[in-house]
Amino acid sequence: MSKENVEIVRRFYEFGERGDMEGLAKLVHPDVEQHGTVGGLEEGRVIRGLSEIRRDYERVEEQWDEHRIEPQELIDAGDRVVVLQREYQRGRNSGVELVVDTATILDLRDGRIVRIQGYMNPVEALEAVGSPR
Repeated sequence: MSKENVEIVRRFYEFGERGDMEGLAKLVHPDVEQHGTVGGLEEGRVIRGLSEIRRDYERVEEQWDEHRIEPQELIDAGDRVVVLQREYQRGRNSGVELVVDTATILDLRDGRIVRIQGYMNPVEALEAVGSPR
């Protein structure tokens, strides 16, 4: 099932990039949880449900003229997939540009994403799934 999980996560990122909420809804469990990024400002925060996650993402997007996440590598970790990613951001008011390598772990059950956990430090994400890298 893990190769299928990697494909589900790949599609999740593609649908997210296009803003395809219908496509995303097919890939996530109705009670999907998004946890605040480890090492980030909202660590410990939990949001439930795709509509709440979408509202939160839109709130964050208001701060940026540009914000995109490009998956660099998807790593099969059984019922979990680690996405090593590069984030590009440009502040709406400041014009400051940031490029940062981060990671996300997505947990899957029965072919659907049930939990999303971001990491500011990709090494910590790999350690969380027991990857030897």
